[in-house]
Amino acid sequence: MKIGQLAKVSGCSIQTIRYYEKEGLLNPPSRSEGNFRLYDEKALKKLEFVKHCRSLDIPLSDIKTLLELKNRPEESCSSINDLIANQLGLVNKRIRELRALKSELQIMKKACSSDNTVESCGIMKTLDV
Repeated sequence: MKIGQLAKVSGCSIQTIRYYEKEGLLNPPSRSEGNFRLYDEKALKKLEFVKHCRSLDIPLSDIKTLLELKNRPEESCSSINDLIANQLGLVNKRIRELRALKSELQIMKKACSSDNTVESCGIMKTLDV
C-alpha cells in the first residue's frame, strides 16, 4: 500500500509516518517503479505499535528502545519493566501537578462572581495583576 493508504488505515498523518521513518521507528519502505513508498502489513503493525506507545505518552527514544528489544526476544525483559515503571512515575507526577492546578483554579473561581467589574474581580486580585 502507498503512504496515503497507510495513513488512512492507521489514522496517522503522512507527515507523521515520514517523521517516524526519519527517526528510525519504521523501516525504510520499498519503492515502486515510480519511486512511491510501498508498505506491507508488517509496516502497518509496527506503525500501530508506535501509535499505541505514543498514546501512552511514551517518548520516541523509549519506543525505539522497545522496538530494538522486540528484535532480541531472548533477552531479559527487566529493561522494559524499568522503562514502564519510569513512565508510570512520570504520569503520577503529572497527576499530582494537575491536582494542584485544579485546586488553585477552584480557589480562583470561588474568588469572584460574574457580577463584578474587572477592577474588583477577585480572580484578578488573586493573580496579583
